[in-house]
Amino acid sequence: MSDLYQEVTDRIVTAIEAGTPPWVKPWSVSDFRPRNAKTNRPYRGVNNVLLALEADLRGFADPRWLTFRQAIEIGARIRGGERGTTVVFYKLTKLPEESQDRQELQYRTVPLLRSFTVFNVAQVNGLPESLTQPSEPAAWNAHTEAEALLFDSGAEIHHGGTEAYYQRAKDVIHLPPKSAFADQGAYYATALHELIHWTGHESRCNRDLGSRFGDNAYAVEELIAELGSAFLCAHCRLDGQLQHPAYLRAWLQVLKADKRAIFTASAKAQAGADYVLRTQPAQTEEVAA
Repeated sequence: MSDLYQEVTDRIVTAIEAGTPPWVKPWSVSDFRPRNAKTNRPYRGVNNVLLALEADLRGFADPRWLTFRQAIEIGARIRGGERGTTVVFYKLTKLPEESQDRQELQYRTVPLLRSFTVFNVAQVNGLPESLTQPSEPAAWNAHTEAEALLFDSGAEIHHGGTEAYYQRAKDVIHLPPKSAFADQGAYYATALHELIHWTGHESRCNRDLGSRFGDNAYAVEELIAELGSAFLCAHCRLDGQLQHPAYLRAWLQVLKADKRAIFTASAKAQAGADYVLRTQPAQTEEVAA
């Protein structure tokens, strides 16, 4: 029986070891967030990372994906010989357990990891015209969008000095002045990274990683900030940047030792990004593991 946790972790570990963390993307080129071609819903959490990684590896220039059934439903078909991509979701399942008096059967609900296969639209023939005609690009300013996220968050941000960090005790983000960065994109990518740290405060997402990761909690928090800021950069169409390459070795150690760690980090990163964007997903694809 395949181990989905291990398969997903291995794919991400391989990318990191190759020097290409799958969440670092040139989002400014276009709105390249992986999404479903039929529903137009974006993929979330670890699926966001997996599909961005697969698109890179296989040279897919289109961020849209379909299941085999969805392709049939819209009158299209997957080309013969095409290999799909595995993505995952949690299905809530009732499992029986004995009651204390052993006379009445009771049930507990647990999330079980399941998988399904999607195909990039580049692997599909016969797409309807509505899915092949390029849409008119909407007016968009990535820097304005990022500035709005920072302002609307209500986070207290101080500019000055030479270091970027979130001071949890005082609940303050510290950033160097904008002029200290190579360009505006670099400034906003860094600011959004620190903004994800800010969401971990007990008054917001209340991220307490110590009981889950012990001595590795700090490194995992940095991984969460990396992933969460990548999700926000994708929203703003800013180029993602690896903020803390010094943690790559620590992340690899955590992921190799704990096959569920990337699921937990992805879910918490998505929750942090959702907090900033103030969105509530209609369907949760991943939960903390």
